[in-house]
Amino acid sequence: MKAAYIKQTGPPENIIVGELPTPEPTSSQLLVRVKAAALNPVDTYIRAGTVPMNIPLPFVVGCDLAGVVEKVGPTAKRFKVGDRVWGSNQGLLGRQGTFAEFAAVDESWLYLIPPGVSDETAAACALVSLTAHLGLVRDAKLQSGETLFVNGGTGGIGSMVVQMSKALGARVVTTAGTDEKVKLCHDLGADVAINYKTEDVGARIKEAAPNGINVWWETLREPNFELAFPLLAPRGRFILMAGRDAKPVFPVGTFYVKGCSLYGFAVFNATPEELRAGADDINRWLAAGKLKPRIDRVMPLDQAAEAHRLQEESTVAKSGALAGKIVIKP
Repeated sequence: MKAAYIKQTGPPENIIVGELPTPEPTSSQLLVRVKAAALNPVDTYIRAGTVPMNIPLPFVVGCDLAGVVEKVGPTAKRFKVGDRVWGSNQGLLGRQGTFAEFAAVDESWLYLIPPGVSDETAAACALVSLTAHLGLVRDAKLQSGETLFVNGGTGGIGSMVVQMSKALGARVVTTAGTDEKVKLCHDLGADVAINYKTEDVGARIKEAAPNGINVWWETLREPNFELAFPLLAPRGRFILMAGRDAKPVFPVGTFYVKGCSLYGFAVFNATPEELRAGADDINRWLAAGKLKPRIDRVMPLDQAAEAHRLQEESTVAKSGALAGKIVIKP
């Protein structure tokens, strides 16, 4: 099969696109013909070795996929040949990735694609929607009528948080770096969108939520607690899902006296049961048209290294080049 893989961690140029043996599904695995895969910042960290993981070599990159079941392992029971499925949590913790024509995936990490939902949509939603669900539902327990703030409402995670929060009945305040992206935030359902390059973000948040922010979802690698904590409502919840090397100032007094809570999580630590609960909601919202991933561009598998370079520039170098996800077509 054709695959994008590395023989050692390092820069995007380490990615090789070539032939590898097609995997054989064992035990409860399924062999999935990959129709679409999606790129996430964590994929670039694993490829670069900045997130140390025990990975098999040669290592196929990529977490997310959507495709069709081609073969069923001897103990797999949840799916049959021909089923359209989507999933995430591949390409890490010893599991091979998804940037290939085929992937052997344990059935516990896969979910049916709802009728009428494209492979590109399902793949682009995978990691980001599961991440959003874990933070909003499992951890923050966002309630209808509450107000949520998320930095970067057009990014991969941010756009999912905006849409999912609206599906849960919340009011959403967000930011973007251009007037065009501000409009995109409104198109996604945001009630208030702030241009962080031309407006005073703190003042605008206070104006938009005079009683405080109930849930603050931080996407930035360097969180500004000194800005955020005074803007939280009593019993406000703050979600962290980025910034491994960040060491921000933590103003304790403005946090604990209001009874606030801080949640940090990485999606790959979630159990299959937690992710399946999220996938059930996600599938219902996908079928109803309430979740639509922001896809910046679709690229062929041959351009996997270029896709990684673009993602890295946008995430780490903060180039702002991407307004959504990169989808890879094997």
